[in-house]
Amino acid sequence: MDEFMEHTIQDLYSAEQQALEAMPQLAQRVQSDQLRQAFQVHQRETEGQVKRLEQIAQQLGIDPDGETCMAMQGLIEEANDLLDQLEEGPVADAAIIGAAQKMEHYEIASYGTARTLAQQTGLEQIADLLEQTLEEEKQTDEKLTTIATSSVNQKAAQE
Repeated sequence: MDEFMEHTIQDLYSAEQQALEAMPQLAQRVQSDQLRQAFQVHQRETEGQVKRLEQIAQQLGIDPDGETCMAMQGLIEEANDLLDQLEEGPVADAAIIGAAQKMEHYEIASYGTARTLAQQTGLEQIADLLEQTLEEEKQTDEKLTTIATSSVNQKAAQE
């Protein structure tokens, strides 16, 4: 279980680092001000999430580096490939929301797994830190859904 927890934390750390790198690039391609602001807010949250993962790694006595999250790498690559085919505008914004939600769903699944693992191995403080991030990821996903359904998808459907 220790090895699984180490792998999971390192994978999450890699995923968050990749997301931090991708977010500004995605935000640059966004036309919706509301969506751009959501990316900026989530980027700051992600910086805090990285710090939490570093704190967790320190408590576990592991190096947070050591894994490359292939899933996040693939999700980012898929998003970039799709966006290269679209002109900037509402349809691209809708695609960006979809890509961002795929990333959020991966993180939600991964943080949920890590949190449950920590709970079941008696690492309550670590479980609490992971739960805090899990809730942030869920809120970001909900915010993206709201942006999509309240404006972006409607504009995209009109194109």
